[in-house]
Amino acid sequence: MTDIVRTALLDDLGHVPWPEIQDTTGSAAAIPSLLTAVARGDADTAGRALGQLRRRICRYGFVVDQATAATVPFLWELVRLPQVTCRVEILRLLKSIADARQWETTAAAYPKLLSHPGDHVAWEREARRAVRAQRAVLRDLLCERDAALVQAGAELSAALDD
Repeated sequence: MTDIVRTALLDDLGHVPWPEIQDTTGSAAAIPSLLTAVARGDADTAGRALGQLRRRICRYGFVVDQATAATVPFLWELVRLPQVTCRVEILRLLKSIADARQWETTAAAYPKLLSHPGDHVAWEREARRAVRAQRAVLRDLLCERDAALVQAGAELSAALDD
């Protein structure tokens, strides 16, 4: 990874007040180090970091939290970098976030949840908007030679078209 890309990623991470927002485990303060490990790590390190990140921003594959929308732009940045070893898994995570409607669906049936501490329905919507905001990245990814990456990109694209 070039020093310019590495610096830009780290600079952007510093603009988010991670300790002040919540992920599904509590404070989101660990998210920058996990994103950095995904960006810079070998395949095993990046995969473990992405697994931990997934548990924090899209637990069980469908529960998002306050930090999810803030994390999505960094996931899009990572998926653009050919040296990142887990781009397919990042696309799958973005698809899970785009599909997340657990709070919204439940609140429609049980409006009392809207008075639950934290605005989980809004966080889901913000996370989905964050995924959709950079969907143009998929055009380039769908032209890559990696068949698994193209497949994951096509699946995300289809989810965003719904």
